[in-house]
Amino acid sequence: MYILKNALKCISRSKGRNILIGLIAFVIALSACLGLSIRQAAESAKEDTLEDMTITASISFDRQSVMSGMNTRPEEGGGGFDRSQFSSMMEEAGSLSLEDYETYAQADTVKDFYYTLTAYFDGSDDLEAVSTDSGTETDTSDSETAPENSGRGFAGGGGTAPGGRGGMTASGDFTVTGYSGENAMTAFLDGTASVSDGQVFDEGTSESVCIIPEELAIYNELEVGDVITLTNPSSETETYELTITGIYTSSETNDMSFSMFGGGQDPANSIYMSAAALQSILDDSESVSSTVTDEDTGMEYETAVTGMLSATYVFADPDDYYQFEEDVYTMGLDDSYTVSSTDISAYENSLTPLNTLSTMAGWFLVVILLIGGVILIVINVFNVRERKYEIGVLTAMGMKKGKVALQFMAEILFVTMIAVILGTAVGAVSSVPVTNTLLATQVESRQTQQEQIEGNFGRGGMQEAPPEQTGTDGGSAPGNSGTDAGTDNAADSAAGAGADAGAASGSDAGAQNSGGRGFFGSDFGRGAMNYITEVNSAMNLTVALQMVGIGLLLTLVASAVSVLFVMRYDPLRILANRD
Repeated sequence: MYILKNALKCISRSKGRNILIGLIAFVIALSACLGLSIRQAAESAKEDTLEDMTITASISFDRQSVMSGMNTRPEEGGGGFDRSQFSSMMEEAGSLSLEDYETYAQADTVKDFYYTLTAYFDGSDDLEAVSTDSGTETDTSDSETAPENSGRGFAGGGGTAPGGRGGMTASGDFTVTGYSGENAMTAFLDGTASVSDGQVFDEGTSESVCIIPEELAIYNELEVGDVITLTNPSSETETYELTITGIYTSSETNDMSFSMFGGGQDPANSIYMSAAALQSILDDSESVSSTVTDEDTGMEYETAVTGMLSATYVFADPDDYYQFEEDVYTMGLDDSYTVSSTDISAYENSLTPLNTLSTMAGWFLVVILLIGGVILIVINVFNVRERKYEIGVLTAMGMKKGKVALQFMAEILFVTMIAVILGTAVGAVSSVPVTNTLLATQVESRQTQQEQIEGNFGRGGMQEAPPEQTGTDGGSAPGNSGTDAGTDNAADSAAGAGADAGAASGSDAGAQNSGGRGFFGSDFGRGAMNYITEVNSAMNLTVALQMVGIGLLLTLVASAVSVLFVMRYDPLRILANRD
């Protein structure tokens, strides 16, 4: 008790020096609190984002890897790149069947599994595709008006339909997407689309029923209960009748209808039905197909409508996804296929500014502690030297050197801990605004860098960024399983993706949720990254406990010199050489 009382008296006698020590400790504590809060905010943002996001993945043909493996140069003893072999492999790129996908879905890490089946059809006399053409007839498959993918192309999007031939498929006026179940209809689950009249077809039904976009219904004066007729783009005499059970609205059609693509590429011409029902149509088409020769290219192809299969795997967390990446190859997946997730990529991209800020805060914390510790040591060295005579008197009176050293430690502890408490309090109040200000600077820096890169390529300004994400209050997850992967994957495939199977696995072909992919589902026309731009909390019990530890650390570092000097002093020599 005497030591504590004497320490308090000494603190009051040397107010100036102790105020200086307190100010230094306060600055250190404030800086440390801000640094720790920023790092804690980054961790909390990661955890909260993962809690609310659904991680999806797809298996796709790794065309780049295959091409690299075939590129044997003559000077290296190879025969050069075999284009015919590559073409043959590309024709088999969609060889994964539904049974294959379902086999991999049996992995323990897979939380859910669904798939979409996509095919292209033309309209009939009583059904025209929504188009901006001024003419009365709409035929987007005509060579003069169709997009560059019209005609035939390799079936991509993850594979051909079950029982498909992995061959070629024609584009048409309408994109017909079959869903394996309601869990595959992500646009309706997340509110991007909703049925405005009638109802959705029964899950798993084999009946030829469908739902159509509101724009298409208005364009053709259709109602629930009407029957529409679709035709095979390769055989006009091959027709299929579908009964309309519902009419849906979609933000996608509002944003993108009357686009430059037209025809089957326009979301207003997207018809949805059960995958089982669509598969039944494809089976019927295959049973009546014939082999014909293209007059322009001389290539032979089957007239059957070919479906494109897009399978999606859902995981509870990133660890399950990474484990699935390893397990799927042990389950028999060929090395020419790869597992990818736009959700993981978007999630990692969204955290880039926050991670950068966290790293900078970590280094700042280290520098502050080192500099602050050195300053406190120097001040305490002068403090002990000035009080050398006091040390000599106390030890000459019989007080052990250990107790004298303990008194000096108590003095430093009182001053330091009070300063740390005040610094922590101020840091807790200012942590969120300071973190958000610094984070905004990081995001702006990243966006400016992206704009400069876009400018270097001669592209215009960035697209509008998606809505801001909030880090620690469970904000919307980057890359959250979004909308209608099947339709867009199929569209991308027909647009020239070929056998490069659609890696967009559940988030609208990665258009915006994948971290800035453009409308084409590729890097063309990059948009603004969906960064986390705001946190709502940074200070918590963990940071408070860390600040207590920092206070004790500063006390030990600063008092270590005091203990060393006290233990070395000889009281008789000190008193004999007072001057």
